[in-house]
Amino acid sequence: MAFWQELLITIIAVGGTTAAVLFGFFRWVLRPYLNQKVRELQEAADAMPDRVSGGVREGFRQSLQDLPENTVRESTRNLMRFGSGLMENGLSAFLGEVETSARDGSGRDRR
Repeated sequence: MAFWQELLITIIAVGGTTAAVLFGFFRWVLRPYLNQKVRELQEAADAMPDRVSGGVREGFRQSLQDLPENTVRESTRNLMRFGSGLMENGLSAFLGEVETSARDGSGRDRR
Protein backbone atom coordinates (compact mmCIF):
# COMPACT_ATOMS: atom_id res chain seq x y z
CA MET A 1 0.00 0.00 0.00
CA ALA A 2 1.20 3.45 -0.76
CA PHE A 3 1.76 6.05 1.90
CA TRP A 4 -1.08 8.26 0.71
CA GLN A 5 -3.52 5.31 0.96
CA GLU A 6 -2.49 4.61 4.55
CA LEU A 7 -2.79 8.30 5.37
CA LEU A 8 -6.28 8.46 3.81
CA ILE A 9 -7.45 5.37 5.75
CA THR A 10 -6.07 6.84 8.99
CA ILE A 11 -7.79 10.16 8.38
CA ILE A 12 -11.13 8.45 7.65
CA ALA A 13 -10.79 6.14 10.71
CA VAL A 14 -9.89 8.97 13.09
CA GLY A 15 -12.57 11.26 11.66
CA GLY A 16 -15.25 8.56 11.86
CA THR A 17 -14.29 7.59 15.42
CA THR A 18 -14.27 11.22 16.56
CA ALA A 19 -17.63 11.87 14.92
CA ALA A 20 -19.13 8.73 16.52
CA VAL A 21 -17.85 9.68 19.99
CA LEU A 22 -19.15 13.26 19.69
CA PHE A 23 -22.51 12.06 18.38
CA GLY A 24 -22.82 9.55 21.24
CA PHE A 25 -21.88 12.16 23.83
CA PHE A 26 -24.42 14.59 22.44
CA ARG A 27 -27.16 11.98 22.04
CA TRP A 28 -26.88 10.18 25.41
CA VAL A 29 -25.30 12.76 27.74
CA LEU A 30 -25.74 16.33 26.61
CA ARG A 31 -29.20 16.18 25.04
CA PRO A 32 -30.99 14.68 28.12
CA TYR A 33 -29.26 17.19 30.38
CA LEU A 34 -30.30 20.13 28.18
CA ASN A 35 -33.87 18.81 27.89
CA GLN A 36 -34.10 18.62 31.68
CA LYS A 37 -32.81 22.18 32.08
CA VAL A 38 -35.28 23.47 29.46
CA ARG A 39 -38.17 21.77 31.32
CA GLU A 40 -37.04 23.36 34.60
CA LEU A 41 -36.87 26.80 32.99
CA GLN A 42 -40.33 26.38 31.44
CA GLU A 43 -41.80 25.39 34.80
CA ALA A 44 -40.15 28.38 36.48
CA ALA A 45 -41.40 30.69 33.71
CA ASP A 46 -44.95 29.35 34.08
CA ALA A 47 -44.93 30.10 37.82
CA MET A 48 -43.35 33.55 37.41
CA PRO A 49 -46.42 35.67 36.48
CA ASP A 50 -48.38 34.47 39.50
CA ARG A 51 -45.51 35.20 41.87
CA VAL A 52 -44.84 38.62 40.34
CA SER A 53 -48.49 39.72 40.39
CA GLY A 54 -48.85 38.49 43.97
CA GLY A 55 -45.72 40.38 45.01
CA VAL A 56 -46.88 43.58 43.33
CA ARG A 57 -50.31 43.27 44.93
CA GLU A 58 -48.77 42.70 48.37
CA GLY A 59 -46.30 45.56 47.96
CA PHE A 60 -49.04 47.97 46.89
CA ARG A 61 -51.22 46.90 49.81
CA GLN A 62 -48.32 47.32 52.24
CA SER A 63 -47.43 50.77 50.90
CA LEU A 64 -51.02 51.94 51.30
CA GLN A 65 -51.09 50.64 54.87
CA ASP A 66 -47.84 52.44 55.69
CA LEU A 67 -49.03 55.84 54.40
CA PRO A 68 -50.18 58.18 57.15
CA GLU A 69 -53.79 59.26 56.85
CA ASN A 70 -52.88 62.97 56.72
CA THR A 71 -50.70 62.38 53.66
CA VAL A 72 -53.58 60.78 51.82
CA ARG A 73 -55.93 63.61 52.80
CA GLU A 74 -53.46 66.31 51.75
CA SER A 75 -52.70 64.69 48.43
CA THR A 76 -56.43 64.26 47.77
CA ARG A 77 -57.04 67.90 48.68
CA ASN A 78 -54.22 69.04 46.37
CA LEU A 79 -55.59 66.90 43.57
CA MET A 80 -59.05 68.45 44.02
CA ARG A 81 -57.55 71.96 43.95
CA PHE A 82 -55.61 71.15 40.82
CA GLY A 83 -58.71 69.71 39.16
CA SER A 84 -60.90 72.67 40.06
CA GLY A 85 -58.21 75.11 38.89
CA LEU A 86 -57.87 73.22 35.66
CA MET A 87 -61.64 73.26 35.16
CA GLU A 88 -61.88 76.98 35.98
CA ASN A 89 -59.05 77.85 33.61
CA GLY A 90 -60.59 75.72 30.89
CA LEU A 91 -63.97 77.40 31.28
CA SER A 92 -62.32 80.82 31.41
CA ALA A 93 -60.75 80.15 28.05
CA PHE A 94 -64.21 79.55 26.55
CA LEU A 95 -66.29 82.08 28.50
CA GLY A 96 -63.73 84.83 29.05
CA GLU A 97 -61.92 86.06 32.15
CA VAL A 98 -63.79 87.32 35.19
CA GLU A 99 -62.49 90.65 36.42
CA THR A 100 -60.92 90.25 39.85
CA SER A 101 -61.93 93.76 40.95
CA ALA A 102 -65.58 92.94 40.29
CA ARG A 103 -65.55 89.89 42.52
CA ASP A 104 -65.90 89.94 46.26
CA GLY A 105 -64.69 87.21 48.62
CA SER A 106 -67.71 84.95 48.04
CA GLY A 107 -67.08 84.67 44.33
CA ARG A 108 -70.20 86.59 43.21
CA ASP A 109 -70.09 89.68 41.01
CA ARG A 110 -70.70 93.06 42.69
CA ARG A 111 -72.54 94.55 39.74
